[in-house]
Amino acid sequence: MKKVLIDCDPGIDDALALALAAGSRDDLDVVGITTVGGNVDLPLTTANALALREFLDLGDVPVTPGSAGALLRHTVRATAVHGVTGLGDAVLPAPLRGPADGHAVDFIVDTLRAAPGEITLVAVGPLSNVALAVRREPRIVEWARDLVIMGGSYTRGNHNPAAEFNILADPEAAAIVFDAGWTVKQLGLDVTLSAVVTMDVLDRMRPLGRLAELLVPAAQSYMPVTAESGPAIHDACAVAYVLDPSLFTCVPAVVNVETNGSFTRGMTVTDFKVGDRRANALVATSLDVKRFWDLVLGAYERLAARLG
Repeated sequence: MKKVLIDCDPGIDDALALALAAGSRDDLDVVGITTVGGNVDLPLTTANALALREFLDLGDVPVTPGSAGALLRHTVRATAVHGVTGLGDAVLPAPLRGPADGHAVDFIVDTLRAAPGEITLVAVGPLSNVALAVRREPRIVEWARDLVIMGGSYTRGNHNPAAEFNILADPEAAAIVFDAGWTVKQLGLDVTLSAVVTMDVLDRMRPLGRLAELLVPAAQSYMPVTAESGPAIHDACAVAYVLDPSLFTCVPAVVNVETNGSFTRGMTVTDFKVGDRRANALVATSLDVKRFWDLVLGAYERLAARLG
């Protein structure tokens, strides 16, 4: 049983990542969910996380809101992709329970302090909460079993030609996180863009009862689904990595985050020629797509059986 704390900004692909975690409860123990402003504003990412907690039968997992925006610069949002609510065309029942008291940064620090070496921090939104937690208590770098992020790229951007959205939304925070002293397990666009929902995948989602009410509209919200292409479920890759790292080929690298460039702000500048330097990241370079979907859809099927 692997323990995870998921820091997220739901978000369509965050919802699909949480569904993967919920369907993997024999292998994953979700000890907490923290929210950050990202795809949409913090009140919406928190409301979505609360609704997903109940819809996905995640029980009493605490949902704790955190940073509303970037540490230093202007706010960047992705409503053009995720819709005004953040969940695209998916509509969930309103949550009956509210968030936990306190702030995500304190929750991250206190949770990792209480179980050193046991909990993997999975960050699938802007890294504002994680950076502030590092600044508040640098020892979380030692207390976390691992840090797995969805973010960045060594070949391209998506929000602009150079930068992936999660990093661009708070580059200063990302720079703090990459420089903190741990080895960041980075699942970037180079692999996540291959985790696409094709028509075959969508056809396996359709019979999944109540769960299909989330999966099917969410999977089609980004772009049309065809036999060969469709939207990528980026954030689910981070949860899949925790479940089975062998799905990914990963290479040690030195990653620096561009915080000042006029055209490259938010770029993760990746050097695979590490030499005698310490690699601060293990960067995913390829994904076994068939095995990825076998894992993800298997988890969704188990969750669907539980939800009815």
